[in-house]
Amino acid sequence: MKKKLRDFIFQELVFVAEPNQFGDDDDLLEAGLDSMGIMRLIMYIENEYGVTLPDTEIEPDNVQSFNALERWILRHKNA
Repeated sequence: MKKKLRDFIFQELVFVAEPNQFGDDDDLLEAGLDSMGIMRLIMYIENEYGVTLPDTEIEPDNVQSFNALERWILRHKNA
């Protein structure tokens, strides 16, 4: 799951010089993930993983890192 998220984010939303050096807990918001990027990311996740992520849960704690994104997706995928 994280590999696909990493590929999408680094190819489509955020530029980092060394993506392989970016850790699963590193801050995507500080790296440049903005509100438009978050909306594109949510659409990607919903299409790719067949989950619905509630608008009321779009907050930094859920999108700040790859680990946070994975936890958020799994909470709804297993619901």
